This record gives sequence, structure tokens and C-alpha cells, in this order.
Amino acid sequence: MTSATSAKDPQAPGLAALAGLIADETRAACLLALLDGRAWTAGELARHAGVAPSTLSEHLSKLVGGGLLAEERQGRHRYVRLADARVAQLVEELAAVAPAAASRGPVRSLRRASAESAMARGRTCYDHFAGRLGIAVTDAMTLRGLLRQDTGFALTDAGVEWFASAGIPLDRSARRPMARACLDWTERRPHLAGAAGAALCRHALDVGWCVRVGSARAVKVTSVGERVFFDLLGFDAGEL
Repeated sequence: MTSATSAKDPQAPGLAALAGLIADETRAACLLALLDGRAWTAGELARHAGVAPSTLSEHLSKLVGGGLLAEERQGRHRYVRLADARVAQLVEELAAVAPAAASRGPVRSLRRASAESAMARGRTCYDHFAGRLGIAVTDAMTLRGLLRQDTGFALTDAGVEWFASAGIPLDRSARRPMARACLDWTERRPHLAGAAGAALCRHALDVGWCVRVGSARAVKVTSVGERVFFDLLGFDAGEL
């Protein structure tokens, strides 16, 4: 007879260890903050999470050791970032199935309410757009035949030409998929990720179609960006 121990799935210990790494509110806050795609210092993350630097250092060591974060040291500063796009996808999709903010109690400050509203309008999800902005881009591209969603996300030939005509370079040699669906944690619908999503986000920030808002992941479409998004994709970013 096969014992319960010998029948255990060999992946179970690793999955349990991964879940344990994320199952801490401070570490979860760090992972969510790092979804902005940038490297943060340990001190910045400590202030963001509201814990002492020594406490935060222990949490970061666990996340680095578990392969969720990568670290770099420059002088006395320790910088950390998400290890790769797969980790970003995992964090965003876990957040999408987590209990809604409303179920955790009322928003207790105007500042927090404003920050959450800005994040819901538009934000970066590692290296691509999310929130209502990300969904609007995805829907507009699909409506215009630039993106297919019927058999998973895929750029059409027209979509590839659209990027070229808009002056947005695509890295065709990247190992990552050109287009990928990423479940949006505020909209509970998929938005465009992958090399194409990253190229659009990077270009929009570089040329001033969008700007980052504060120290969070929130982004705001500028007046120039509103005109460009309307001209290129036909949606009014001012109404997001």
C-alpha cells in the first residue's frame, strides 16, 4: 500500500514555501510596491511598509532567498526589485483574487482614498499599463483588430504595423511573449502585458504621454497623451 507520505506531490513543499513567503503583510506590501518596475532602496520600502529598517531587512532577505526579489548593492545602499516578469505576473494575479478592499473595512483617510482612486484609474503593473487605462488600451486595440483575444492574447499583423506607425519599437527577439493577458486586480479583467505592453508603457512614459504620480505605481495621462490616445486608439483618456 502506498503511504500518504510517499504519495505526496513532489511540488507541494516548494509551493508551500512560496506561499509562506508571500503570506506576510509586510512582504506583500513590498511586492506590490515593486510592481512599479523600479528598484527601491531598503529604506524606501521600510517607510512604505511602515516598519523599522532592521525588520524590513529580514523580510527582504527572505524574499531574495526565495527567488522573488533580486538585489543590487551600490555603496551603502541596498536596492531590490522583482526578480522578473513572471514574479510580477504572479503578484498581480494573486492580488486580483484576493478579497476586495471594501471587505477589509472603510478607507479611513482622504489621502488613502485619493491614492487608491489614482491607482484604479491608471498604474504600472511591473512594465505595462494596468487599471482603467490598461483596460481601455486593451479594449481599443481589440476593437480595431490590432489585438486578438479569442485564442489567448496575440498581436495581429495590423497590430505590429500599428506599433511601427506610432513610432513604438517592438523587441521581436525577446524571449517573453509578444502579447500576454495579465489579470487586472482592480478591474478583474485581463489587460495587455508581454513585450508589446511593455513597449507601449515605456514609450508613453518616455515621450510624456503619461507621467508617474507620487511614489506609488499610479500614472496619469497628460493632455498630450489624451490627444495621442484618442488619435491612435479612439478612446478618451480624460474620462477614465
